[in-house]
Amino acid sequence: EAVVSTQSTGEVDLDRELMNGFKTMNTTDKDVLITEFLRVLGSQPNAAEGAFYLDMANWNLQEAVSAWMDVHHPRNNPLAMRFVQDITIGEGESVPPSTRFTKTWRIRNTGAESWPPGCTLRFTDGDQLSNHTEVTVGQVSAGQEIDISVEMCSPPDQGMFQGKWRMCNPGGNFFGDAIWVIICVEKGGVLAVTQQLNSNSFDFQHNTSAGSSGETHNNPFNMGME
Repeated sequence: EAVVSTQSTGEVDLDRELMNGFKTMNTTDKDVLITEFLRVLGSQPNAAEGAFYLDMANWNLQEAVSAWMDVHHPRNNPLAMRFVQDITIGEGESVPPSTRFTKTWRIRNTGAESWPPGCTLRFTDGDQLSNHTEVTVGQVSAGQEIDISVEMCSPPDQGMFQGKWRMCNPGGNFFGDAIWVIICVEKGGVLAVTQQLNSNSFDFQHNTSAGSSGETHNNPFNMGME
């Protein structure tokens, strides 16, 4: 009996009938109110969270639910991002099997606000060509362009492979354009010499005008390339 519907925009809307029903709920029994709070929001919060938000709202169920939604599912996400271009590994570029490469995208903060610390780029769908499922982006000023790089590896099998990545704010909400890595794996694939990585482990690099940082991971395909 779901009463919370998640839309493609990431927003959450409560069933209007249920919201109207709040107005006629006269109970002051705290256990009942906590039960109703959990029923309205499904399995997302727990009883302790319910008690916290209800107490904060002076045990007003409607206000407590609204407060929880404002924190966990903000209706307005002012952050914005636009994909600018592929810096390395263009769409459909041919790559030999079992080959490590660096995928770099250039993106721009097209919003009026800076991205706060804690924003990440997340793998969301498709073929996972890297051990990384999430990489920290950090604060980016309005209008600023940055390059984001992720170390990846082509699968041992031939064919087309694609992975979808999206920006995510600290609250867990996606924003901006989806960006893709799309490669064609074939034995005769040509990859620039600069993309032939000599390291036996994955290094993530986030490039901005201010500098870069990295961390090390193992090959996601466990190809025994050491």
